[in-house]
Amino acid sequence: MDSMSRLSTSQCTKVFIHRDFSDGTGVRFQNKFPQELEGKIDRATLERTINTINEIYGEAEALSGRTYCESCFACLTAYMAYLCMDTYYEKCLKRIARYVDEQNKTVYVPHGLMMVDPVERGLRVLEICILNDPQHR
Repeated sequence: MDSMSRLSTSQCTKVFIHRDFSDGTGVRFQNKFPQELEGKIDRATLERTINTINEIYGEAEALSGRTYCESCFACLTAYMAYLCMDTYYEKCLKRIARYVDEQNKTVYVPHGLMMVDPVERGLRVLEICILNDPQHR
């Protein structure tokens, strides 16, 4: 368990950035700046983070020779190959988790915020907790 997941998010104000379904059902989050974060984080910083997360999800869901070969290999091994290797999608999910953790350490926690890995919310929303909210002290 990493250091950022030890911070409690149960007693904080939560801000949600919802999925963007305008281009289909692929995992993509809206780039709208939530009003609750005004003055807490720079718009460009949040937008850059969301764009990076969206790009990685786009890579994860893209069809390529790699994913085609991975699927064929899995089929040939009766999907036993997945017992000893991560899929490309799983590798991308781990990459997003590392990115969110790194962003929390360097950008968000120093500003009194913490971003939650979208996988922890079922890929429905991107959650940002306001840690230094006077309402919850």
